[in-house]
Amino acid sequence: MLVPIAALFAGLLFSMSARTAQGTTLRDDRNPQLSSLIADRQRQIDQQAHEAALLRRQVDQQTTLAGGSDADIAEQQLRADSRRASAGLSALHGPGLTVRLNDAPRRPDGSLPQGASPDDLVVHQQDVQAVVNALWAGGADAMTIMGVRVISTSAVRCVGNTLLLNGRVYSPPFVITAIGDPDRMRAALDQAPGVRAFQEAATAFGLDYQVKPEGDVTVPAYDGSTSLQYAEATD
Repeated sequence: MLVPIAALFAGLLFSMSARTAQGTTLRDDRNPQLSSLIADRQRQIDQQAHEAALLRRQVDQQTTLAGGSDADIAEQQLRADSRRASAGLSALHGPGLTVRLNDAPRRPDGSLPQGASPDDLVVHQQDVQAVVNALWAGGADAMTIMGVRVISTSAVRCVGNTLLLNGRVYSPPFVITAIGDPDRMRAALDQAPGVRAFQEAATAFGLDYQVKPEGDVTVPAYDGSTSLQYAEATD
């Protein structure tokens, strides 16, 4: 009695699979589709960021024109201009450091270094954060990550082994450039526990950690949105 019942259930499963597949293979690799979708979304983000930058420039131009005939607007514009540099809205240049973090290269046979797990061979969010925090602690006046200006509302987030910054996705190697006293910032990097941990992992497992002094480097002005999603008034 069980044989006909089992055959009936098997037939139902085959029928459902055929309808779901609709002539395709259910186990096909979807990675190419996912990669194409990510690339398409990235193009959309880049286009929207370009349009937003144009609109902000138009607003600035209109504000400047209004300031020529309105004393109150002109006064507020002068106050804003005096704070643009400290807010990261003006380009700066000077001596500094560039720090480069990269994953460990894959071995030809796919094996792992002794005592290492796959997570030990990639750059993590906390590694980038440790470098950024150490550079600020070392007196950095301005900073970029992957060429993007870092301001007070910038957040370092990693998704897997990619970096998410201002809506854009970046793959390693991760490059952080800071303007300031090179010796002081290098000392801060060497003293930071998180950076020392990454240096040890680089030595043990082959990750890439490089610090390069810069005689004169330029960091661009921040050109993203400055709107706050969450804010709380201080007393």
